[in-house]
Amino acid sequence: MESSIILTNNQIKNKTRRIAYQMYETNSNEKEIIIAGINGNGYIFAQNLAKILNEISDLKVVLCEVKIDKKKPRNPITTDIDSASYKNKSVVLVDDVLNSGSTLIYGIKFFLEVPLKRFKTAVLINRNHKKFPVKADFKGISLSTSMNEHVSVVFEANNSYATLG
Repeated sequence: MESSIILTNNQIKNKTRRIAYQMYETNSNEKEIIIAGINGNGYIFAQNLAKILNEISDLKVVLCEVKIDKKKPRNPITTDIDSASYKNKSVVLVDDVLNSGSTLIYGIKFFLEVPLKRFKTAVLINRNHKKFPVKADFKGISLSTSMNEHVSVVFEANNSYATLG
């Protein structure tokens, strides 16, 4: 099956900037926000969001990598910052693509072990066929795709893109 580009580098930049503004608007009364990116592309997307948030706001942005085994999401989940760092804070869990929802739902479960002030989720691409009752609060694009289609995002310095195939 041939894949086609669904988001170009400029479109990804624009959607990332829009999501960063939405995150800032939602958290404008906060002093600090934790951007928790799921390892791999989710963390790269989180880094991009954090960079823009630092440009457009006076929020203290703390970047956190969430290590989840995407093939076995029930395995122990860890973060590269201590849980005390996000206790009673505003947290946004970030991934590149919301497919079945399993990675995001296990990531959410992990963060619910600690009392939070606010919790939101952000994805670049939201696919509209989930196995789990999870939603993205901030999303770049929503796609209605079939189960046998694959969405992938490639993050490169000056040539990021997303494909459907």
